[in-house]
Amino acid sequence: MAPLRKGDWPVSLTDRAIAQIRELIQTGELAPGAKLPAEAQLAAELGLGRNLLREAVKALEAARVLEVRHGSGTYVTSLEPRLLLEGVSDAVALLRGDDIIEVTEVRRVFEPAATAFAATRVTPADLAVLREHLDAMRASLDDVEQLNFHDAAFHRAVVAATGNTTMTILLDGIANLTVRARVWRGLVDANVAGRTVAEHEAILRALVAGDAVLAHAAALMHVTTTEIWLREHIPAEHPETS
Repeated sequence: MAPLRKGDWPVSLTDRAIAQIRELIQTGELAPGAKLPAEAQLAAELGLGRNLLREAVKALEAARVLEVRHGSGTYVTSLEPRLLLEGVSDAVALLRGDDIIEVTEVRRVFEPAATAFAATRVTPADLAVLREHLDAMRASLDDVEQLNFHDAAFHRAVVAATGNTTMTILLDGIANLTVRARVWRGLVDANVAGRTVAEHEAILRALVAGDAVLAHAAALMHVTTTEIWLREHIPAEHPETS
């Protein structure tokens, strides 16, 4: 890779240094688990100052791309999706107001698709887990916290049935925020518990049938119902989030 040139810095020096290290990883020059060259050597190879290289390494360590082992050196992590994406939930939880609606819109796009995908891959063991959470929801109609706990677990189990780890982690991070929203919904709307259970029953029926189209429709109906409620209630009931 060519060294930094003063005339072509489109981003900050630190961002450029981060990009250079990422390129080494993306091209396979630094594989998962590989140890980085000594600081002086790597800085010289990349045309970076050592202080700038340290800043880039710290940023990539925070992003779970690199791991600094004191007394041993700096290594590329496993780069597994679970590791790289584990901060999604924490980041999403900080969103407020209209951002919550945007996250729900993202969920509306991806969760029905994931549910349809799950219908083509779901196993008897997966269905047994889903039935357990649905039974628990039916038994928790008067317990908002338990209802929402099993609601969220039901959705995690649906997406997990796809066998797609990246999809599972991303959607779980998004759903963590909507769990809080569903708690508000349960507290404000006395009729929501029964409707929520009915919507989940429809999703499960579609999965049992292995019907991807029906699964997509059932999940879309459920997520859209939540989104409509949020649009109507978040500004009025929770002005502190806007």
